[in-house]
Amino acid sequence: MTKELLSAWGVDFEPVNVEGNDDAIREMVALGAPLVPAVAYGGKIVHGWNPAGFGKLLGVPFSDVPRLGPRELARRLDRILELTQAALRRAAPAHLPLEGPGRKRSLRQLAYHTFRLSAAFVDAMEQDGLEEAWLQQEAPANLQSAGQIAEYGDAARRRLAAWFAQAQEPVFAQPVATYYGEQSVHALLERTAWHAGQHMRQVHDLLERAAALPANSFDSAVFRDLPMPKAVW
Repeated sequence: MTKELLSAWGVDFEPVNVEGNDDAIREMVALGAPLVPAVAYGGKIVHGWNPAGFGKLLGVPFSDVPRLGPRELARRLDRILELTQAALRRAAPAHLPLEGPGRKRSLRQLAYHTFRLSAAFVDAMEQDGLEEAWLQQEAPANLQSAGQIAEYGDAARRRLAAWFAQAQEPVFAQPVATYYGEQSVHALLERTAWHAGQHMRQVHDLLERAAALPANSFDSAVFRDLPMPKAVW
């Protein structure tokens, strides 16, 4: 998603694949980023998915103040997950290895990641911080079919619904630690919603390309007032 964001900003950049590239990894670590994603410029680096940090580094204005209230964000996130599940339930086994343009993440992994990153919001609330490792987990071996991954989505949605049902309004203004710096709970919730939304778009796009879904198979109003990247990939 970092490439999509920079492209949407009109920033010229050179993507670097660090997989198997020891020199690139050493350079990244020397600048202070232990893992990708990261954006480096002028001898400085911003680690993790951190649009506000990228904007500050590159001189691009970016506001990370959420435009939607927490309850509406919770509703949008649940709807995004529901749409992801509905798309998955149209997928055949042959669709699960599909990958997006220039990507190495399969539809199976992409769909699992969409639900996992959403459940990670509750993990962050319960464990006093968001760990990057949670967002890098791959689909476990027992989740092989599209139906099984969609059922995992049910579990994620139930966890989120239970947390929001008991959450009091003051909690959303409180700070929470993340691997890219301290955020408000409200800001983390917004980031979770549009992060899941971007991957939901990609799930739909893969299945539309495979003719498993009709074109424009969901109402894009679910993204209104969310800071979505312009590009799907």
